[in-house]
Amino acid sequence: MSRTFTRVTATVAALAASSSLLVACGGDSADSAGGGEGLLAHIEAGNVTLGTKFDQPGLGLREGDGSMTGLDVDIATYVVNHIAEANGWEEPEIEWRETPSAQRETLIENGEVDLITATYSINASRAEKVNFAGPYLVTHQALLTQEDNSDITGLDGLDGKILCSVTGSTPAQKVKEALPSVQLQEYDTYSSCVEALSQGNVDAMTTDATILNGYAAQNPGKFKVVELEKDGKPFTDEYYGAGLKKDDQEATDAVNKALEELHSSGEFDKLVSENLDKGEGIDEATIGDLSFLES
Repeated sequence: MSRTFTRVTATVAALAASSSLLVACGGDSADSAGGGEGLLAHIEAGNVTLGTKFDQPGLGLREGDGSMTGLDVDIATYVVNHIAEANGWEEPEIEWRETPSAQRETLIENGEVDLITATYSINASRAEKVNFAGPYLVTHQALLTQEDNSDITGLDGLDGKILCSVTGSTPAQKVKEALPSVQLQEYDTYSSCVEALSQGNVDAMTTDATILNGYAAQNPGKFKVVELEKDGKPFTDEYYGAGLKKDDQEATDAVNKALEELHSSGEFDKLVSENLDKGEGIDEATIGDLSFLES
């Protein structure tokens, strides 16, 4: 079952505060990414380009003032600053690059970003194109409902209900396969689903618990996250990792060491609590263990 963590430290807050965050809206980042020199070279040089989502509250969000917030943002910031400190380098300036899901591997392969943390689920096809450090968390498919909804407490509660997700959503189709009576309502964006849920036009929305926790945290007291189980186990497992250049093992090892410290220090617990409401649907991951790819 999912659980949150309770260890507490202030390391990341100090590191993040001392890092200069430069936000890029898309533009030409190839020069700053350095034509394939790699993550470690760019950290040492003092300028690094990191990829994340710009539209997911609690994970990767570009705020109105241009600053970046969210768990994936905080984790990437911690990683590059930890690597710099471990090597006696100055903390690098960070340029943030928006990395939509469909573009992540291409941006890494082209050297336009040095590292991506963007709800980046590790799977076999992606691992053929990029290296993955982590996983730094395991999340599961869940539901978002209105806070006062007492009818939907799990999969069976969706019987005959209207379920929202984005167009072509794999999570929604998995629910439909398990419960054919559910009525699917698809929108182009998760934010449209949240609006439909808020207005009562749908009964629930589904995707990764991390994403849903972000929306719950953004709307305190309005929504709640409901975990999904099948046969007493989480409905799905999604392993979030940090993507970087294929076969750059030195950088991958350095990121894994930083992630290990992130967990062992208790800072990961703190960041989950700060960014993702109660943190339901998030489990601890074993850093560097990608054996799940073989199953």
